[in-house]
Amino acid sequence: QVQLVESGGGSVQAGDSLRLSCAASGRAFSSHSMGWFRQAPGKEREFVGAITWSHSDSYYADSVKGRFTISGDSAKNTVYLQMNSLKPEDTAIYYCAAVTHYTGRYYPISVRSSYDSWGQGTQVDVSS
Repeated sequence: QVQLVESGGGSVQAGDSLRLSCAASGRAFSSHSMGWFRQAPGKEREFVGAITWSHSDSYYADSVKGRFTISGDSAKNTVYLQMNSLKPEDTAIYYCAAVTHYTGRYYPISVRSSYDSWGQGTQVDVSS
């Protein structure tokens, strides 16, 4: 059974930085991509960013581009989200997700349904 565990959330002020981590475990875990989504109160869960291991390509939502950076180590099954210049609108629960059942077909990396494993989330609060 695959387990994703996020850490690194907290309460910060606008302009501060945080680094989220996501560690994956489970028998023979491997993923084609790992990503981050977030959900603010009363809103839908939205794509933040993702990385594909085959080419180490990273993708970002426009709202975080230039401020957030995804990195990771596929051998360690770990992905990070470095968040700089945080804004109050970044306040949300941040979820780690993984594509573990890759079929070789194209999938939209920013869509929730592309991911088959999810963590429990970590809270990020940004005050003004």
